[in-house]
Amino acid sequence: MPKTVHIIGAGISGLSAAVRLKNAGLDVHVHEATQQAGGRCRSYFDAATNLTIDNGNHLLLSGNRHALSYARSIGTEAGLVGPNSAKFPFVDLADGRRWQIDLGDSRLPLWLFDKSRRVPDTAIGDYLKLAPLTWAGTERLVGDAIPCHGTLYQRLVQPLLLAALNVDPPEGSAGLAGAIVRETLLAGGQACRPLIAREGLSAVLVEPAVKLLQDKGASVRFGHELRAFAMSSDRVGALNFGRGDEIAVGPDDCVIMAVPPRAAASLLPGLKTPTEFRAIVNAHFRYDPPPGAAPILGVIGGTVEWLFAFPQRLSVTISNGDRLVDAPREELAQTIWRDVCAAAGLPAQAAADLSKELPPWQIVRERRATFAATPEQNALRPGPVTSVKNLFLAGDWTATGLPATIEGSVRSGDRAADLVLGLR
Repeated sequence: MPKTVHIIGAGISGLSAAVRLKNAGLDVHVHEATQQAGGRCRSYFDAATNLTIDNGNHLLLSGNRHALSYARSIGTEAGLVGPNSAKFPFVDLADGRRWQIDLGDSRLPLWLFDKSRRVPDTAIGDYLKLAPLTWAGTERLVGDAIPCHGTLYQRLVQPLLLAALNVDPPEGSAGLAGAIVRETLLAGGQACRPLIAREGLSAVLVEPAVKLLQDKGASVRFGHELRAFAMSSDRVGALNFGRGDEIAVGPDDCVIMAVPPRAAASLLPGLKTPTEFRAIVNAHFRYDPPPGAAPILGVIGGTVEWLFAFPQRLSVTISNGDRLVDAPREELAQTIWRDVCAAAGLPAQAAADLSKELPPWQIVRERRATFAATPEQNALRPGPVTSVKNLFLAGDWTATGLPATIEGSVRSGDRAADLVLGLR
């Protein structure tokens, strides 16, 4: 009989572990506390816009090898779409200036030597000042490693690191920032082509994984919240789901806990986890993007930071958004729509009178979207191995070497699965 593995949590990390293990021939059981899979990376129908929207706007890059391998394993890699080359348009709302960074398609960062492909008004020397990030330790601050001022910082480094770290970049971990720089700007254009799940995160990264698991005989149970581990010496001996629902865990079986940090600490007392988190604000407007609109546009000098163009809607992301989580919704929607109109170059009448009805809109505010990627919080991230011999951890909040990203989430699931496979 194949080894049995119980996976607690059906977010991306749990699903990636489950798919990897099921494809290796193990008996897999996924237990999800809520009524849907995907965690923070999912889609749902929104009545306000009458559209299916994502819980948050997520961007992948062509160099995110774990995430792309996961999509390939569930047959949905083609659902991640983007431009044929690594080009990133930007607009500065303060002065209306527009430019495009063109990283080309090389495996080397040759774009740095072409003035027309760099950030306007920057020189190669400006980029060389980022070098300390590539070897900085995770305990060091970004603000102590590189200059956090100047044209290059304002037009590229700040928006890139803000999106990746979800904290004000100077207070972020230089080591985590360095990992992002190494895997993007220094990896050449082949690793930096932007990819978006235009049909929705659930349709590309979640639902096909659940279907594959079920088709291969794995069980995926929703509304099945783990209440406690029943220990047998130094191993998990049973899973207690409450009301007499207890599942025995055999001596050769394993458990992967892929739940948020607060739940993980509750289930495994003494587990060290991050304790500080940052919000992300997303807004969605039912409005047809103008012809030729870029799939993703970097926005400088406004409230909005990234503008995504999807069929029938324009969506935005605002990182480190604690300052906005309690703002009046209508006022926030108007502020964001004003930025959207300016950034997307919409007709004047679209933004002329905000006292009139806005396009159908929805704002999604995640108060605890990611752990705060500071040196102090990064030091609290546990590895995948626990003090319990048959219990492993997965999640973007664990020590993946990356900030809280989809790539880090999948990487953690793959790592936990590989540890289980190493015990066979």
